[in-house]
Amino acid sequence: MEKRELPNSTLILVFGILSIIGCCCYGIPGAIFGIIALVMAKKATEIYSANPEQYTGFQNVKAGRILAIIGLVLLGLSIIAGIIAIFMLGGVDEVRQMQEEILREYGG
Repeated sequence: MEKRELPNSTLILVFGILSIIGCCCYGIPGAIFGIIALVMAKKATEIYSANPEQYTGFQNVKAGRILAIIGLVLLGLSIIAGIIAIFMLGGVDEVRQMQEEILREYGG
């Protein structure tokens, strides 16, 4: 019997990569790509586990899953760092005042 490519294995890898890029650059889209990649990887793993001799491309699924996890962890760390930064600057009110001063100063 000829081996077939595991469904969505390349797409899972691409979504894993996009989750890292998205979490580092844009935030929420990276989280969406990461969650979708994890869900798709779970389904692909179940398919592969049922008949591993019939499919190829499981390495892409594993790599995509790992990249999605890394992207979500990076997003979580950046959110935590943002919250810590706000409190180190004196709280939300202080940050708002700083933003207003910057906007006034630069004509916004």
